[in-house]
Formats: sequence, C-alpha cells, structure tokens
Amino acid sequence: MDYKILDHYLQFGLFTNPGCYKDILINSLPNKIEKIGLLVRKQIIHRVTLKNGNTGSNKDMRYGDMTKVPWYRQCEDDNLPSATAMLAELYRRDNRGFVMDRAEKDRLVVTCRFVSILVASILKSKGIPTRVRSGFASYFEGFGNKSVDHWINQYWDKNKNRWITIDVDGSLELYLKFNPYDIPDDVFDFSPDAWLNVRLGKIDGKHFWNAGGYDGLVVVAWELFYDFHSLMNSEIIYLHAPEMIKLSNFDKLSEKELKEIDNLALLMQKPDENFDRLQKIWKANRAFRLLRGALL
Repeated sequence: MDYKILDHYLQFGLFTNPGCYKDILINSLPNKIEKIGLLVRKQIIHRVTLKNGNTGSNKDMRYGDMTKVPWYRQCEDDNLPSATAMLAELYRRDNRGFVMDRAEKDRLVVTCRFVSILVASILKSKGIPTRVRSGFASYFEGFGNKSVDHWINQYWDKNKNRWITIDVDGSLELYLKFNPYDIPDDVFDFSPDAWLNVRLGKIDGKHFWNAGGYDGLVVVAWELFYDFHSLMNSEIIYLHAPEMIKLSNFDKLSEKELKEIDNLALLMQKPDENFDRLQKIWKANRAFRLLRGALL
C-alpha cells in the first residue's frame, strides 16, 4: 500500500478530530479493535432502538433498558455532528468516559454515521489508518429484502496488509452470519457498486432504501456522495449534499451528468488504485464538492 494513502487516512478531518481528548483515547482505551468497538457500542443507543423500546433485537435488553432513558431524550444527530462533540458530551454525562456500565440515561442517542466517526477518531488517534464508508446493509432484520443505508469503517491491518471492514454499530446483533469485525467482501453493499448496478439494470433501484423512507437511485446517489466525501476525510452530515442530487433536482440530471457520476463510482470501486484521480476530482469538481443544506 502506498504510504501516501495510509498517511491520508491517519489524518483527522473536521468530523473525526478528537480535539483535546486525543491523549485520553490513546492512553485509556484498549488497543484491540473488538474491545474498542464494544466499548463504543456500550456508550450509544440507536434512535431506532430507543423508539422500539425493549422489543425485537433488544428484548433481552442487550442495548440497555429503554425505560431508563429520560422521556425527553431524542435523537442527538443534529446536536453532536463531530467526534469532539460526542466525546465532550460523553464525559459531561459520565466523567469516567468509556465504561461498560454506562447508565442508559447517560448514553448518546445517535445513528450509524456517528458510531463510525467515533470509531475512526479513536483508531486514528492510536495510529491506525481508518476511513468511514457509506453504503447499504442487507443483513439487518426487519427490512424485508431491502438493503438499508448504513455507515461502517475500514481500518488498515499492517500485519495482514489489507483493509478490514468492520460494523461496530451492528456488531451486537446476534443473528449476523459473519464476523462484524472482519466483514467478507460480498456482504456490505458499497455505494459505488450499488450505483453502477442500478445504472446498468442489474438491480432494481427500489432495493436500496434509507431511514427517511425513500428508495431508488436518488438514495444511492446520496450514499455515493457521503462515501466520496468520507474517502476524502470529510464525513458530511445527512442533510448536506451536492445541489445536483438534492431530491428536487435529481430527476432533472442530464445523461451527461449521470455519466460523470458513473465515472466517479467507477473510480470509487477501487479507491486506493484511483486515489490520485479521486483527489483531483475532490480539488477541482465544484458540482461534487460544494454542498447544500439548511444554512449552506
């Protein structure tokens, strides 16, 4: 692996920067990936779990007793967009930090993007090249045959000389038929593959769905650009996207514009081999780089 690429994924971005907590992460957290993942997962309640309470996959309360979460607690995605914000709030609620017995009332209520960002922040702090990836997971129960939007991580294992894909957010689901700390290549639907398969007619776009209730190629486009920005160490929030793929604009894209996205997806299928070309696009393509959102 090119040292330049590994160095890139050692760098903190706006969202993965741990700020003043870096030394704490280095010195107080274990080094084994699985132990880090379990500790991170024990600090967090997914908003869907909170909504569903002690039912379904939480009927054994492996995610905690939802009746002990304050009634006013809502999803905190909008409040804690970065690792620094999440770390500050974790230590504010319980100054012991990452502990296995964190009370339900003191956990963060966030979704998969935030788990992935926190994991990346910790591993980068410990000198492990790590990147956040955005795509789709077909392995979660409760979604029929849909593949649902999901964010995970990849870290570089220097001993095995390869990227290892992990899903910390989904790691406690007991029905998984694979190791969530070394996911096989054909399990997670990476967004570049999903985009190209839909564009080529190999998969119906409605197979891909997101938590907002949308499906189709536009949903794949959102994940593709989350993934592109994440590969560039900018793990943008859900509400930010290039103007061209906003819901009101997507159906107006020309075939030329769609083919430009096709080319991006082709490069992203092998991000290491095409790293220089992806960085060139990142530095020059305004349509792919500039975002729109509530205040953008």
